[in-house]
Amino acid sequence: MTTSGTTGMLHHVEIWVPDLPRAVVGWQWLLEALGYILFQDWSDGRSWRLGATYLVLERSAALSADRHDRRRPGLNHLAFHVEGRALVDALAEQAPAYGWTLMFPDRHPYAGGERHYAAYLEDADGFEVELVATDVSHRPAGEA
Repeated sequence: MTTSGTTGMLHHVEIWVPDLPRAVVGWQWLLEALGYILFQDWSDGRSWRLGATYLVLERSAALSADRHDRRRPGLNHLAFHVEGRALVDALAEQAPAYGWTLMFPDRHPYAGGERHYAAYLEDADGFEVELVATDVSHRPAGEA
């Protein structure tokens, strides 16, 4: 079987939100900080693109709940590469101003283990993102 260079790559992710304007505040800030650009904008949705992949927020009349529960079957979270610990730290610090809450603050930035430098954020609708520093394989000597 012959495949193109795009076979298997993620095309898009669509997230249904109960309050589009509220969701846009947090997601637009985050996605644009990660390098995404506005791709589509319509009355019930918005999307941002990075390379060949885009992320959609949509307010659908078919929603069956008003909050996402990451502990139920389905999507738990989205994890994004972030170039460097300094950017992870800056995003975690800025996140509350855009409606995101730092999860596991007592274990931040090593909530995923001592070799995993990341910020775990949750928005008002219960969606979680993980911002993973791509330049770290372990804690620096002397860091608790």
